[in-house]
Amino acid sequence: MPMGNWTLDTIDWSRFDASKVDAEILRNIKAAAMVERNGGDYGIYLGRVFADDPVFSDDVKRWVTEEVQHGMALGRWAQLADPSWDFDAAFERFREGYKLPLDATASVRGSQAGEMMARCIVETGTSSYYSALKDATAEPVLKQICAKIAADEFRHYKLFYEHLRRCLERDRLSRWARLRVGWSRIAESEDDELAYAYFAANEPAGAVYDRKRCMEAYARRAYPLYRASHVQRAMAMVLKAIGLEPQGRLNLWMTRAGLWFLRRRSAQLAATAS
Repeated sequence: MPMGNWTLDTIDWSRFDASKVDAEILRNIKAAAMVERNGGDYGIYLGRVFADDPVFSDDVKRWVTEEVQHGMALGRWAQLADPSWDFDAAFERFREGYKLPLDATASVRGSQAGEMMARCIVETGTSSYYSALKDATAEPVLKQICAKIAADEFRHYKLFYEHLRRCLERDRLSRWARLRVGWSRIAESEDDELAYAYFAANEPAGAVYDRKRCMEAYARRAYPLYRASHVQRAMAMVLKAIGLEPQGRLNLWMTRAGLWFLRRRSAQLAATAS
């Protein structure tokens, strides 16, 4: 996989416009910076799970470099938007409180194909989220960063999808099994990682971590950003990874269901907050 065609120096930081910073989006950007910057730990985990696969291991090293760069770009932007925020201190707080299973020698998904399926779902989520952020923000530097990251994440999806196809030749994971893995990974989108990232990035020292409260705070700011086009593209990517027709009636039904869920959940979270 070729490396991305941008660096932190590619971003036109001089265009930053403080008057166009959305304080609600800023809180989620701080959390996203934590998760992206932690790509090195995911690299260690994937390196152990695929220790017998040198081709994929080389791709993982490049993937990690790009993921960490995403975190550094988002963190730098957040510090411009909030000069009082200490990115390094927040990241250390996140690392102390959230740990990946770095001692694993086999995938927590049950097989290497299952792990690739889960990675496809993650990249689907990040690609669609940064696309939604790009379209939602009026701040020009954040818009540029999100466009770069969304393109990277879509390319990462294609990388993992190609390795998924290769693993399927050996693991013979059925569509039903891929669906189960995909659904379980989607369900984990409200797990401790994002919730603790939100906590570490935004809560004051001495605050007590509450997973439900932090996850709802993040989701309340994220879910309203999605438009039909973002959901439709995400559903196509999920269906393709499962092994189903990515376009057509099933996509249409899933897109409608996804939009209904996002709008309903957004309304519930807004009501709870008020």
